Amino acid sequence: MTIYEDRADAGRQLARRLLPWRGQDVVVLGLPRGGVPVAHVVAEALDAPLDVIVVRKLGVPAQPELAMGAIGEEGARVLDERTLQYFGVTDAQLERIEERERAVLEARTARFREGRERIDLTGRTALIVDDGIATGSTARVACRIARQLGAARVVLAVPVASEDALARIVEADEIVCLATPRSFTAVGHHYRDFSATQDEDVVALLDSALRRHQPQLPPPGHPSPDPVDTAYPVDADVRLPVDGTELEAHLHLPAPGAGVVVFAHGSGSSRRSPRNQHVASVLQRAGLGTLLLDLLTPQEEGDRANVFAVELLARRLVAATEWLRRQPGSADSPVGYFGASTGAGAALWAAAEPGSPVAAVVSRGGRPDLAGSRLGAVRAPTLLIVGGEDHEVLGLNRRAQEAMRCPARLEVVAGATHLFEEPGTLDRAAQLARDWFTEHLSAARERRAGASR
Repeated sequence: MTIYEDRADAGRQLARRLLPWRGQDVVVLGLPRGGVPVAHVVAEALDAPLDVIVVRKLGVPAQPELAMGAIGEEGARVLDERTLQYFGVTDAQLERIEERERAVLEARTARFREGRERIDLTGRTALIVDDGIATGSTARVACRIARQLGAARVVLAVPVASEDALARIVEADEIVCLATPRSFTAVGHHYRDFSATQDEDVVALLDSALRRHQPQLPPPGHPSPDPVDTAYPVDADVRLPVDGTELEAHLHLPAPGAGVVVFAHGSGSSRRSPRNQHVASVLQRAGLGTLLLDLLTPQEEGDRANVFAVELLARRLVAATEWLRRQPGSADSPVGYFGASTGAGAALWAAAEPGSPVAAVVSRGGRPDLAGSRLGAVRAPTLLIVGGEDHEVLGLNRRAQEAMRCPARLEVVAGATHLFEEPGTLDRAAQLARDWFTEHLSAARERRAGASR
């Protein structure tokens, strides 16, 4: 039985139940990897800091997906004695499995903590969030760790869980669970999209949360700060007035005039998409600005037809570009478009507008064919990135490339499927996008400087 579209949707629904904690001394703690996208949305809604508690499941030797316990940071461990006895797991087997998982846990902890201090939990409420609970072992370990780190109160919050598992969790002071289906078999069965979350997705979400409390741009209708007085980098949630409504977005601008890549999400995705946030973090490390925005309001997303309304999405993208060029810090910034899925069609549609200022376009797993006859009017250099195993979309991109008259290159990432979930494939796509934007946005800036001499 499907309950949630994806982890971001689960996070939004869970956040509504957790709003009473907004304004309190709360730290939101996501359980990597799948719990972090849910926790990121919750932390944003509560305006609370986000951190992780790293845990590892101890799987039964013959059925590694079935938990017989879990381990975590600070030496925490929970064992399910009933499962150990039922499968006859020996002490030697348990020791070998724990040793192996401890090594993975330590490596992953180092990866997630790189450049970040652990948020102090002393005397605070630890709000532990996961994407769901099947056995409860990892959740119990996480609660123990939070207590060991000084949390005054431990609250466990999940979108879906097994009733039996919840009954065994005695380590939390309070449990918030939105759904306990009678036919519970696995967490993933209750999500329409339960794509694997990668380590780089977790890092990108933690980076985003860390930047959230940095200086904000003023809301629409208020005077913009003088560039001299603005603290850079700017990392701000903003609202863009478009078509009589407001679109939510997040702007990262490392310095005045830096190249800015505007993200056009596709297939109902949002600015919180871990994949696009990961790509954005790679671009940001290369010195580029990013604007991640929701091209549809939550109400508009309810009508699935709007996801494929490419002309509407393109019009919103053009409006966002015009907004950027009205801001003091980005008025002279060269602009690129990064489109995914249907967002790629919208990006190319917008780039085909007469006099478009767009200097480069990248499509990742996109549907450029949705731009139709406008493909031939695109002038910006365009990079099409497609997974080698995404056969249907690969064919669509090849035909789109043939219809284009601008410099257009097709890059096939070996082993990648449509969502670039396979290890290393999203990193490869992000690197290709980074190099393309760095080259072409720099060239655009140089042309502009030459024309002004």
